[in-house]
Amino acid sequence: MDAASAAKDRVDRALALLERRLLDLKGRAAGSSRVPDDDLFAPEPSTETDRLRIFELEAAGRDAAEALSRAADAIRDSLSEQEAR
Repeated sequence: MDAASAAKDRVDRALALLERRLLDLKGRAAGSSRVPDDDLFAPEPSTETDRLRIFELEAAGRDAAEALSRAADAIRDSLSEQEAR
């Protein structure tokens, strides 16, 4: 497996992990939420459950951004190595 393929696999795994985490969080929130998760104009969270759900979604977003950043760095490194050859 060359470096570009390895980097692509890392990006694919990061995206799959993000999708699983968001689906899990959305599924858990569906039973307790009065407002859909994608409602940008929803009122401020009024319960601890809402605040916890928002915190978990924000954490998942940060984790995904970090994983994708690492994967992008790996792709850039791989492309640089291939150009240097």
